[in-house]
Amino acid sequence: MKIAIDIRNIGRKRTGSETVIVELVKTLVENDPENTYFLLTNTKEREVINYITNTLNLQKRSNAQIVSLFAPLRVWWLFIAVATFIQREKIDLFHTEYIVPFFIKKTTKVLTHIHDVSFAVKSIRPLIRKKDLLILDLVMEKSLRRADGIIAVSEFTRDELVRYYKNISRKITVIYNASSMNKSAAVTWDEIGKKYKLPVKYIFSLGTMQPRKNIPFLISAFLEFAKKVPDIDLVLSGERSYHFDAVIDKILDCQPELAKRIHFTGYINSTDLPEIYKNAQCFVSPSLYEGFGIPIVEAFNTETPVVCSDIPAYREVAKNAAKFFHPCKIDQCVAALYTVCTDNKIAQELVKAGKDRQQAFSWKKSAQQLKVLIAEEKYE
Repeated sequence: MKIAIDIRNIGRKRTGSETVIVELVKTLVENDPENTYFLLTNTKEREVINYITNTLNLQKRSNAQIVSLFAPLRVWWLFIAVATFIQREKIDLFHTEYIVPFFIKKTTKVLTHIHDVSFAVKSIRPLIRKKDLLILDLVMEKSLRRADGIIAVSEFTRDELVRYYKNISRKITVIYNASSMNKSAAVTWDEIGKKYKLPVKYIFSLGTMQPRKNIPFLISAFLEFAKKVPDIDLVLSGERSYHFDAVIDKILDCQPELAKRIHFTGYINSTDLPEIYKNAQCFVSPSLYEGFGIPIVEAFNTETPVVCSDIPAYREVAKNAAKFFHPCKIDQCVAALYTVCTDNKIAQELVKAGKDRQQAFSWKKSAQQLKVLIAEEKYE
């Protein structure tokens, strides 16, 4: 079988979505020598191609090849460049994320991977770029209709898809994300601490800085927490790039002295992350809406206590292995952080629960589910 996979996110530092495609593709290619994989990207940059090759361990794989497709406009890449490639190469199955090309024959089966449907949620839509909403509103429903199979990363995401889009429930398969986090980094803590200018004691938060990630709320909560606990700082990772939340800087400007205890690392290499998790007092995620929550599973894997917003996807992933707070109530967040950072017994209970919970998530198991889905001859 000829299988084409959209791997554009690899090398773009898009955190969760990049992690998902890396781990699933890597595991599929390693364990499926019978099929031929065409890995489609929109870049020809040698540095990025080398990164993809090394990340996916493709050096000795005869069943997979990277294909760089050119398109003068980003929107043309999927609908023209990819569609043309699929027709020319007679691809049997195409896997992508969210939007699918419409103008390909039904002889090519299409799977689309949906990480969340925040763009369909009334309360979250104002936090998303208007340009992104316009595109998604135009093509998302058609994409889901054209798809032969839809992969949801959680039961919550499946339920949200059924809630907002009609007649697709039979197409949906839930395949959980997981963690590929090693328990130790490749370099020492001293080297990592110097590299990212980390404080001795800190609370750690990982992710993009889009408005729905609720970082201004976390900063406001930390500024209150900092008045009670003078020796613990806040470390925020993530780049000031894609759809950066401008409110972050406004809040920091209001309390410049306390703001000195908030550290922005920028993008953190995956090889450095284990030690940064392990040395944190706790991991915190205040997001308003998610489809899964890979950093939570990463924290479980590195035995780091988790504090997070009480949203459905996080409840599904963490169950009893996190200290929850309402994502709009600062006092609850402050209390949760204070409890976990000052009560070692509670912190260790969360660590133990996290070690048990993380066993539910495995990239190997998820890739096997995807392989079974690919092999199905018929789709509902």
